[in-house]
Amino acid sequence: MSRLGVLLAAGRKGKNLTLRAVEKITGISNAYLSQLENGAVQEPSPVMLGKLSDLYEIPYATTLEFAGYPVPGTGKSNTASSIAARIGPVSEEEEVALLEYLEFLRSKRKRGPVR
Repeated sequence: MSRLGVLLAAGRKGKNLTLRAVEKITGISNAYLSQLENGAVQEPSPVMLGKLSDLYEIPYATTLEFAGYPVPGTGKSNTASSIAARIGPVSEEEEVALLEYLEFLRSKRKRGPVR
């Protein structure tokens, strides 16, 4: 799974949406959505990324950056850069693992404490 795929899957799951539900809302086929989440799309459409960013409430610049597109005016002062400065360089594999763990923590928080 790619950085973008992890981001999009986390965004979708954070909104408790299925691929089919996202398809109905955005008009983006669930097959394409699945390919995006699995990292099979090499150059995703910025228009489609914009629709998903809006739906998932993810900053469009973040989505573009994770897709590998240059984002003008972002500089190095964004939150991701400050986190990177604190933990040092990470491999792509470690980054994916960190995103998956963050998704786990967020889903755990939404469910509340286990009794």
